Amino acid sequence: MTSRLERLRQAELWTTRLRLGGVLLGAVEVGLLRHPYPDGYEAAAWLVTLGFAVGSFVLLVGCSSIRTRSGLKRLGAAALLFDTAVAYAYMTVFAFEPGVVSWGLVYLPVIEAAVRYGVAGGVSASALSVPLLALVEWWRSSRFLPGGFDVNLLVLPAALAFFTGIVVGYLVNRLGAEQRNALLRAREAETLRDELRRRADLVDAAHRCARALGSSLVIEYAFDAFLAELDELVPYDRVTIVLHDSGEARVMATAGLGADTVFPTGATVPFEGTLLQEVMSRSEPHYQPHLSKGRFPADTAFKELGLGCRLAAPLVAGDEAIGMVSLARLRPESFSPSEVETVGLLGRFVGSAVLNIRAYEELRRLSALRADFVSIVSHELRSPLTAVIGSSRMLRDRGDGLAPEQRRSLLELIVRETSRLATLIADVLDASRIDAGTFGYTFDEVAVDELVRESAAAIAAAASDVVPVEARVDAPLPPVRGDRERLRQVLANLLENAVKYSPQGAAVVVRARTHDGNVVVDVEDAGPGIPLDQQQVIFEKFGRATGEAPEKPGTGLGLFIARSIAEAHGGTLDVRSAPGAGAVFTLSLPA
Repeated sequence: MTSRLERLRQAELWTTRLRLGGVLLGAVEVGLLRHPYPDGYEAAAWLVTLGFAVGSFVLLVGCSSIRTRSGLKRLGAAALLFDTAVAYAYMTVFAFEPGVVSWGLVYLPVIEAAVRYGVAGGVSASALSVPLLALVEWWRSSRFLPGGFDVNLLVLPAALAFFTGIVVGYLVNRLGAEQRNALLRAREAETLRDELRRRADLVDAAHRCARALGSSLVIEYAFDAFLAELDELVPYDRVTIVLHDSGEARVMATAGLGADTVFPTGATVPFEGTLLQEVMSRSEPHYQPHLSKGRFPADTAFKELGLGCRLAAPLVAGDEAIGMVSLARLRPESFSPSEVETVGLLGRFVGSAVLNIRAYEELRRLSALRADFVSIVSHELRSPLTAVIGSSRMLRDRGDGLAPEQRRSLLELIVRETSRLATLIADVLDASRIDAGTFGYTFDEVAVDELVRESAAAIAAAASDVVPVEARVDAPLPPVRGDRERLRQVLANLLENAVKYSPQGAAVVVRARTHDGNVVVDVEDAGPGIPLDQQQVIFEKFGRATGEAPEKPGTGLGLFIARSIAEAHGGTLDVRSAPGAGAVFTLSLPA
């Protein structure tokens, strides 16, 4: 606005300087050039020149003192009227001269009006010139031309004034349009420059966050560095990185409000119906301005924490969405559109760093599992081998002197420990065949109720009533199509684990029933229970829940093999448990 006011003022000052030059020219015309003035006309000429000079000075002062655009516009209109009056005053004073020499002054107001107001001003001024020219011609003819008023003398000046006004006005209009277009393009260029600068800053900030997250492969260090950068880029009250992992949404890292109590690091929830599913399916940021109106399972828990809004963006590695980064604030509707864009860009930049950290964590976990497996297998091999070797040497060296009962006891120990070795080797070979895809099955009709009773009876006999085993079968059960021996292997593993971890005298219960077209077998124990964060680990190869008693034998392969067999039959094997509350393993098979 200030620049437009200044341009208007400069234009008026320039016009005023021309007007002062016109005053000087008028004084020269009246005073130095000799004219055959009639009586009183020279004084009138000086009077017009004096009025011209005084008016020009007043307009100069007004132009310098007026501080508003509207004031300058009113001053310009007044100046145009003043110049028109001066021009026609001179034409009237010099009407005594022969011809129409002074009529050239008629074009000056028309040009000024066209310059000020474009075509409209030029046409209006030329239209106004017609009655004024007629008045001057009437004055001249009545005083100095006895022949009378000649209308033909008006046609050419009026026509020329009209065309002059149109041409000059059109040029002024075009110039104004080009100037407006130039200003518009300049503003657009300025806006584009600012937007490019903003986007460059945004990209740089997102890169800093990505570099911070990729600064270490240890999630704790990397996440702390990431949070320090993120807080400067997009302030938050809670931030969470969630990954899609085998049909579940797993919290990789979280910080801020409720980080230790609500969906802490390592927590998992079903993927179906979550915000993670929505974000990954659409591959674009999702903004919830009001969590009170949310439709996702986690919204209620976040609302109870006092959080008011949430913004999530997909984590993209290559062309694939692998998870999401989620930011939440206490105040509803507090994320701006630019912040939504920022978080969306952030998700695309940090996705690769998150993928690298996850791969490193998985590699480190597998390495630990393999180390544990080597230690466990070494221990599991050493114990029976020691017993077999010791018993064999005793039979060799002192067999003749031993009583028959002692020899029988040593032979039973050798048989038991070699069977244990055979089972260990069989588990390792089965796991290798499952990985290689060569684990064989022979499918046929299987009566699950009979299989459950037989398996329970066999384990109960081996348990020697230390841990009772009860079989509860709902009759009749429909047959399932499967491999009877492989399914027996699954049940045996579940029952042996239940007996192994149950305290003395506590019963192990196996139930068989139908549910939703499936045959379901539950194996329930009263053991120490399994923490939530380890309930998937125990189904992985070499996976064992931490905190197990050291005397409990096992390689961490049994449940891996059992779940693989269940899945090969189109079924599932899952666990429900809590520390101190025992565990229920559920085998579900399609009938």
